[in-house]
Amino acid sequence: MPQPDGSHNRVYEVVRRIPPGRVLTYGAVAALAGFPRHARLVGYALHALPDHSTVPWHRVINARGGISVGRATPGGQLVQRYLLEKEGVVFDARGRTSLKRYRWEEVG
Repeated sequence: MPQPDGSHNRVYEVVRRIPPGRVLTYGAVAALAGFPRHARLVGYALHALPDHSTVPWHRVINARGGISVGRATPGGQLVQRYLLEKEGVVFDARGRTSLKRYRWEEVG
């Protein structure tokens, strides 16, 4: 398993590249960071972010297009949804967004 500090920084580098109004799944971030099949590592790294971090953590969602529950801060799911909606991401009645429409594909 990768070392936490170095692996977390690699996750943060990927998440920083996700533009406003776009999302990536935990698994996709893990793969781009060089840790395929380690989606939980992404969750741990985002959970470890200090308050007021500039890493756009809210742009990482689950593979179903939804916001994962169990945030460290009560109401964190509402904050994440609010931040994404503010960027133009639309959710359906089930609380899911279209990965086909909003998933970020890195070009280059």
